[in-house]
Amino acid sequence: MASLTQAKCLVVKIGSALLVDRSAGGLRRDWLVSLAEDIAWLKASGIDVVIVSSGSIALGRGVLKLPSADLPLEQSQAAAAVGQIRLARAYEEVLDPHGIMTAQVLVTLDDSRNRRRYLNSRATLEQLLSMNVVPIVNENDTIATDEIRFGDNDRLAAQIAVTVGADQLVLLSDVDGFYSANPLQDKSAKRFDIVDDITAEIEAMAGDAGSGLSKGGMKTKLMAAKLATGAGCKMAITNGFAQNPLRALQNGAPATWFTADTDPSAARKRWIAGMKPAGTLELDAGAIAALHAGKSLLPAGVSRVTGSFQRGDAVAICDAQGHALGNGLVRYTAEEAARIMGRKSHEIEDVLGYPARAALIHRDDMAL
Repeated sequence: MASLTQAKCLVVKIGSALLVDRSAGGLRRDWLVSLAEDIAWLKASGIDVVIVSSGSIALGRGVLKLPSADLPLEQSQAAAAVGQIRLARAYEEVLDPHGIMTAQVLVTLDDSRNRRRYLNSRATLEQLLSMNVVPIVNENDTIATDEIRFGDNDRLAAQIAVTVGADQLVLLSDVDGFYSANPLQDKSAKRFDIVDDITAEIEAMAGDAGSGLSKGGMKTKLMAAKLATGAGCKMAITNGFAQNPLRALQNGAPATWFTADTDPSAARKRWIAGMKPAGTLELDAGAIAALHAGKSLLPAGVSRVTGSFQRGDAVAICDAQGHALGNGLVRYTAEEAARIMGRKSHEIEDVLGYPARAALIHRDDMAL
């Protein structure tokens, strides 16, 4: 079993049914206060925490006195707009007494599909974590349509875990793990403590959503697990209704852990190494030595740029003789890279006419 205190970065997904009282339509504040205590405990242990929170539509539905049945798109978006501001304020109110700052981050599926927007999201989340802030992430339901929706926050949480390079993901849900069958319908259903491999047999066991407030079911949780573990992130499914649900998980509460056979950094490097380069950067001897010493690639060390690439594309890194050294995700377009190659970092703004990043390729985005 994984230990939460061994994580470097933990993503926690909160389901609507945990946050919102189904009968009253209001926030379960006592539970949220206990979750804040758990987050403070993890932060005090030196762990970065990202919250992926459902609940905006459920909260807004209660405020607007909308029916519990499925809502038309326009009403769902209106409910999200009303509920999101209350949800963000609630997290701020329960975490502020612990000296923890929060930030609201709203995303859509397009933000992960579009390379530039994905990189911008990643940079923002990484910056927030470096400043000791807890990001509260939700799908931007006020503008998302069915065509650009994640559709459930299980998959969104897995995507955020991949984006920030988290090594653990916890889905706090209304079930205490993954079962061989629906335990409400089959008394012989068995909960799996550990799943090392998501086989076709495992996938066939998944059922559909069981909560009136939640859109996710076990199928989407398995999709989340495949995405997360493929990126080196362990994932747990556990019942979150108890007070202090993360401490409860740490202390052995029933759960299913999906294991990963690598770590996020190694998985990312493997992914970068397998990408087809859209161009080439030729380096001088000083830059090559810096890379082998674990440094990022700066424009000053680049002597030649070839190919046509956009920010975020993979490019090949080679020496003056054309020998390949590896791949990297470039932070500039080909045209920009050609303009700033050979330049010192402090000269970049003067050349391009706007402030920009010092590194052409960051060391975390490089596979040598």
